[in-house]
Amino acid sequence: MGDCHPLSPIFRPLPVALCLLPSPMLPSPARRPYTTVLVVPTGIGAAIGGYAGDALPVARAIAAVVDTLITHPNVMNGAQLYWPMPNTLYVEGYGLDQFAAGRWGLRPVHGNRIGLVLDAAIEDDLRWRHLQAAEATRATLGLALTDYVITDAPLGVDLRTAESGATWGTIQRPDSLRRAAEQAIQAGAEAIAVVARFPDDTDDVALQNYRQGQGVDPLAGAEAVISHLIVRSFQVPCAHAPALSPLPLDPAISPKSAAEEIGYTFLPCVLAGLSRAPRFVSTPPAQASDLWADQVDAIVVPASACGGSAVLSFSQTSTLVIAVEANATTLDVPLAAFGQSPVQAASYLEAIGLLVAHKAGIQPQALTAKIPGLKLFGKNIPSLGRES
Repeated sequence: MGDCHPLSPIFRPLPVALCLLPSPMLPSPARRPYTTVLVVPTGIGAAIGGYAGDALPVARAIAAVVDTLITHPNVMNGAQLYWPMPNTLYVEGYGLDQFAAGRWGLRPVHGNRIGLVLDAAIEDDLRWRHLQAAEATRATLGLALTDYVITDAPLGVDLRTAESGATWGTIQRPDSLRRAAEQAIQAGAEAIAVVARFPDDTDDVALQNYRQGQGVDPLAGAEAVISHLIVRSFQVPCAHAPALSPLPLDPAISPKSAAEEIGYTFLPCVLAGLSRAPRFVSTPPAQASDLWADQVDAIVVPASACGGSAVLSFSQTSTLVIAVEANATTLDVPLAAFGQSPVQAASYLEAIGLLVAHKAGIQPQALTAKIPGLKLFGKNIPSLGRES
């Protein structure tokens, strides 16, 4: 009973200074979640993000300082390597463009049933490698897949390179791909993973440069064409993994390309990403979790690759555009070419600092040694003296 005496320590008043400290039990002031888009266009030889998932560390770092990160498969896919980030939305490039333009919203999900579409041109042995990878994601990761579909004709992938050095491609039978995707959707698929047979006879010099971490991904442009076709046609999440014969061992492979050397298939990262990809919505009823373009606070993009639809859409709004100079590409399309002035960041480390300051409502100049003084706005100078 002695401990309950009115003069015992537990009844003595706290010092005033301690009483002024905020209680951890009190709710923090309400604020809107901070949302950032990270874009690294595919097939343009980006120094960071132009290889095998080598922009994933950038995405992980940004996701650690924002509430929601929206990015696309080129950033997140590392063949058999991937990294789950609960606050990151995996959005295919065409869908991201539609989102940025305000035409589509993003609806986060707990999980998707994935339909697997395989190109009829894939040889039996290589098909089994991909099916076993899909089975492994079901058994080891617990992903939900529908029964797979094989296209009714070879897709006929053709790879091209533009004068700029960027890669692109075509498929000869887009109708066959659409029919296969439609079958998968009829079987209950909520997202589509496509595996197309890509030609093995690519440019040997270009391939070697890519494996050394110096060139442009010869496959990336054609992959984007395939996923764009599905998303545009069916408004469902989609990503692509190329089917290729294994390459000879090369002990001198660059670490940036090494993720593609560790297996027979690039499918695992695609299935992992699609399993939590948000659905696209364009009409009511709206849900509280839906995200729209006007909720995006910032977009981060390579400084030389600002001509994409998503970047241009966001640049017309109040969204902060951060252009990263260190991420060189084969392009030379700065946002200044469109009459816009992004915030320049020398590196992704600096870009992350800008995001932290922006999220906190801090002017970046306040973190430097010199802050410019305020200037008079307008021509009318009010009297500062006393009224007579």
